[in-house]
Amino acid sequence: MEQNKKKLHDLRQEYRSAQLTEKDVESDPILQFGKWFSAAVDAQLYEPNVMTLATADRFGKPDARIVLLKEFDANGFVFYTNYESKKGQDLVENPQAALVFFWPELERQVRIEGVVSKVDAETSADYFHSRPVGSQIGAMASPQSKVLDSRESLEEKVAALTKAYEDKEIPRPLHWGGYLVEPMHIEFWQGRPSRLHDRIVYDLVDGSWIINRLAP
Repeated sequence: MEQNKKKLHDLRQEYRSAQLTEKDVESDPILQFGKWFSAAVDAQLYEPNVMTLATADRFGKPDARIVLLKEFDANGFVFYTNYESKKGQDLVENPQAALVFFWPELERQVRIEGVVSKVDAETSADYFHSRPVGSQIGAMASPQSKVLDSRESLEEKVAALTKAYEDKEIPRPLHWGGYLVEPMHIEFWQGRPSRLHDRIVYDLVDGSWIINRLAP
């Protein structure tokens, strides 16, 4: 135990690659996110759209998991999932969420807090049918977050659905679709030496974004 503790204490990285100042950032945080996201894509990072999604139930009990960002624009950030999953249940009870992107190669992190709503059915259907067939079948077959009898039972269901929809369009399950996170608070974090990181935050106040710097 002590050896592991020492190893953990000795794990540290000095961040030196860049800096972030108030004059560097866009006045709109979505535009700023777009710049950073494009930089992550251009750097050929592995799945730069990976993000942590944090939710809480009606009692305030938190939960977090990794999901994929699939769209973003002036309205916010979109991901897709099973509405009957644990995250879906949380969002019914407490329609707020936090997102975190971490791009270690660029020494950057983005944190987003906002309110959540479902995207319209047409948008969900369009995205659903853009997915690989296997993913469409998987969305139909999996009772996400529910207890399974066995792996085999899931695979049998997938096989049956694959046969049933061979050469047919697979309908989007009504329990599957997109969520939009409309941001109210966005923080851009740039690693700096000696843990004196740059933190620039945007808060939506009366329809306008207010920019401030936070202490590291």
